Amino acid sequence: MSVSTAASVQTVCAPLPVLGRDVTVPLVTGGEVTYAALDYAASAPALQRVWDDVAAYAPYYGSVHRGAGYLSQLSTDLFENARRTVAEFLDCRADDQLVFTRSTTDSLNLLAAALPDGCQVFVFETEHHAGLLPWKDARVTYLDAPRTPGQAVETLERALADRAVSVEGGHGPALVCVTGASNVTGELWPVRELAAAAHAHGARIVLDAAQLAPHHPVSVRDLDVDWVAFSGHKLYAPFGSGVLAGRADWLKAADPYLAGGGASRRVTRREDGGVDVEWHESAARHEAGSPNVIGAYSIASACKALTEAGFDTLVAREQHLIDRVRAGLAEVPQVKVLSLFGDDAPRVGVISFVVEGWNSSHFAAALSAEYGIGVRDGLFCAHPLVRTLLGSAPQAQGECGAPEAAPGEKSLNAIRVSFGAGTPDEHVDRFVTAVRELVTEGAKWTYRTEEGRCVPAV
Repeated sequence: MSVSTAASVQTVCAPLPVLGRDVTVPLVTGGEVTYAALDYAASAPALQRVWDDVAAYAPYYGSVHRGAGYLSQLSTDLFENARRTVAEFLDCRADDQLVFTRSTTDSLNLLAAALPDGCQVFVFETEHHAGLLPWKDARVTYLDAPRTPGQAVETLERALADRAVSVEGGHGPALVCVTGASNVTGELWPVRELAAAAHAHGARIVLDAAQLAPHHPVSVRDLDVDWVAFSGHKLYAPFGSGVLAGRADWLKAADPYLAGGGASRRVTRREDGGVDVEWHESAARHEAGSPNVIGAYSIASACKALTEAGFDTLVAREQHLIDRVRAGLAEVPQVKVLSLFGDDAPRVGVISFVVEGWNSSHFAAALSAEYGIGVRDGLFCAHPLVRTLLGSAPQAQGECGAPEAAPGEKSLNAIRVSFGAGTPDEHVDRFVTAVRELVTEGAKWTYRTEEGRCVPAV
């Protein structure tokens, strides 16, 4: 990016207003500083627009569905309009079904519960645990970490071609689960090509868009995925909500994810004392109980805000921040940035690294306590991937905080910095400066281990 382009991005693309942008935090060295929230990959701060929309609706909150009162009808309309807004944001097909869930993890567990009998699941070891672990009742084929996007497609094609033939003489149902953007490296995965490979072999594919949707447009049609899952708390929307959207047939054929009110259309007693249940075939089938209307509304509000801001603008500004961080880290020889696909791979604002001579927990604690910068350290709920990336990385035990290491073992954990639409330039500049100073000058404070975490000694 040229200097003039970078300046234009700075001028035209101001960060979107988020909650907490003016919060100050104390430093162990004295004084206070505006908090630099650089842990967007875990939970992004809520957009001010989302909070304002929710606050405006809150006095009108009422029970959703079946209520005769005005507030109940208003809340029901808002809830169902939110469903349409999110479906439009995802560019869903006309006959797709969109279910509101609690998170990406909840969405993928719902889909796992809806798999047809005999379904075989294919998943790369590089997935977040949300995509790696829900498939316990299916036959699962775990695929090794690829080192290029092309290798990812080739690995999947070979695995699908080699899958077992069923006793009926054909291939049974199959599902591929893949991330859109890694929560560890930020690298974009070749989703469209993986979807084409899956469909060519009679398999379906679900996209974990938790890290993709906040940074890039996600089109179910264009990517040709069968389902997409994401979380509101990654998309600048609070309140513990998520989405699973896509093909309706497996969802309609499956027993309800949760049994209870809202999922049932008709319940009658039998003469033998039991009950017969007729379940809904709409999204309500998997939305038992009183729905999280505020959570659904907050996701819809975030979708509108990102759409109105324009993803072209958001992507350009984020790339400016990515370039700024990567250039700064490249100037510190002791820093090793983690990557599967190489330095030139396109990515979102998620960067993980290790620092020679530092335990990652110690480094992250110093960033927080001495500079007011919030990052993440550890294995990021992607243990197989991080262990693969760090298998041969030189990393000292450090003076404190090795939560993943047994006594005498090398600590395998990393530091992750992540940012997005609400991140000002000052936050990433402060981060780069802090990394350089900690590496060259060392920590200004003493730290100790407390319950596996590195914390300032007091």
